[in-house]
Amino acid sequence: MIRTIVVKENRDVRRDIPLEEVSREDIQWYWVDFAQPDSNETQQLHDFFQFHPLAIEDCIEEFSERPKLDFYDNYFFLLMHTIDHKTLDFHEVNMFVSDKFIVTFHKQPVSIVDRIWEKAAEMKSGKYSTYNVMHEIIDGLVDDFFPLVYKIEDSLNQIEDVLENANTSAIMERLFDIRHDMSKLRRSLVPMRDLMYRILNTGKLSFLKEHHLYYNDVYDHLLKLVEMLESYREFSSDIRDNYLSINSDKMNNIMMTLTVITTIFMPLTFIAGLYGMNFAYMPELDERNAYFVVLGIMGFIALGMFMFFVKIGWLHFGIKKRKKRRKIRLK
Repeated sequence: MIRTIVVKENRDVRRDIPLEEVSREDIQWYWVDFAQPDSNETQQLHDFFQFHPLAIEDCIEEFSERPKLDFYDNYFFLLMHTIDHKTLDFHEVNMFVSDKFIVTFHKQPVSIVDRIWEKAAEMKSGKYSTYNVMHEIIDGLVDDFFPLVYKIEDSLNQIEDVLENANTSAIMERLFDIRHDMSKLRRSLVPMRDLMYRILNTGKLSFLKEHHLYYNDVYDHLLKLVEMLESYREFSSDIRDNYLSINSDKMNNIMMTLTVITTIFMPLTFIAGLYGMNFAYMPELDERNAYFVVLGIMGFIALGMFMFFVKIGWLHFGIKKRKKRRKIRLK
């Protein structure tokens, strides 16, 4: 679909003007949006606008390009990314911009472009310019990343809250999924941050003198997003390390408990094995109360060893202690 908005010299705003009429002399500037165009509509980039073949190739290629800025004779070409909130896949939003026109091209629906389109189409008078539209699109695309980054923060906080009682495989799988999502976001945000830095520091964009503050604000948002992702990446590493430490400590306690139990049963097993030998003459077997005496000795040894291990701290009730700490923390 190709849709158009034109602003005439008298500031009158018209929409859905035929493409052949957008370059009339009484038009101040115009916006043409290629929204999910078919092959015939895409051909207009070459036939009607006569854009550079390399820029057109960047628009129609199947694989996604990095955000970029290319300068041509009477216009410049800007490629930005938009993010799918469900899959976290990024898609291209291509823009051809000059004083006279802005042409946007995107293969997928972009809600940011649709919202700005409706806003521009409802202007009472043409207060916008092509660079205002360009700024609002870029600003909207960047701000659209914030809910996803905040969602990652909430997920990490939830994992930290249930860290002590979480299932090993479930929490590690969830944590690595979050880190994977952060990597996907970072692959889009870092190039856009570098691109915005280039835009702010290039001398080829004369309109920046008037709009520098607005584009600098977008750059600040990109810096904030990248810094948040970096801090969350470190936070996730800390959670992972803390969880592994807690899990390792639990495993050490379990192994120590099993070792103590085995150690307690070693002398008991020796006594049971000693009197289980099938010798014909064993003096203790003739005693009337020998069975109860041996059981008493075995019980005394087991109780003595148990008391000894508790005293030196090899046996403790860690579950009760954790519950007590949790009650204190809830208060």
